[in-house]
Formats: sequence, structure tokens, C-alpha cells
Amino acid sequence: MTRELTCIICPRGCALKIELEDGKILSVSGNSCPRGEQYAKDECCNPQRTVTSTVRCEAGRMVSVKTDRPIPKDKMFDCMERINAATAKLPVHIGDVILEDVFGSRVVATGNAE
Repeated sequence: MTRELTCIICPRGCALKIELEDGKILSVSGNSCPRGEQYAKDECCNPQRTVTSTVRCEAGRMVSVKTDRPIPKDKMFDCMERINAATAKLPVHIGDVILEDVFGSRVVATGNAE
């Protein structure tokens, strides 16, 4: 099986071709650097994403948030359930931790709310 991806690690956007057999990577081609090869391996075997969203504050306002590191892609909906159930205490400043330990990440504020 062949899978094609565009590398998103740098602005080059290399067109990657990954040869797979029984869920194992046989080869990666098209990458201009080792980071592209690692991206292809991670994306095929353990895809992860940074989640961005908003959290409601006590006074009804919303504040933007994100996970401080990527989480497993298959946990994104579970992460969103936790984010949607959270309420941030005012004031909120950029970098404040809103939720601890969300699949190995923390949900942090990316905006301010008073």
C-alpha cells in the first residue's frame, strides 16, 4: 500500500510517499530532510494534533485555548468534551493553565479575559 502526504514541518511542503505493508513502514521518499521522514512515520503510525478551541469563563465570556503539545488524534473528541465542560475563573491571561493532564497535555489560554 502506498500513502501520499504533504509534509507540514517546514515551508517546503515536500510531497512524501510512504510504502506500507501490514501496518509497517517499508520506505519513505520525497523528503528533503530527516524531519520529513520522521513526520511521515509519526503520521502513519501515531498521528497527533494540537487542539484549539474556546472555554467559557465565569462571566459568560469566552477565552481561546489550545493544548500545549499534540495529543493522539483519536483522543481529539474526548479532549473537546473536557474543554466544553470546563469553566475558567477570571481573570485569565495568556499561558494560564485551564485544564491539567488532558492526554499528556495541558490546555492553556491563548487569550486574555478580565
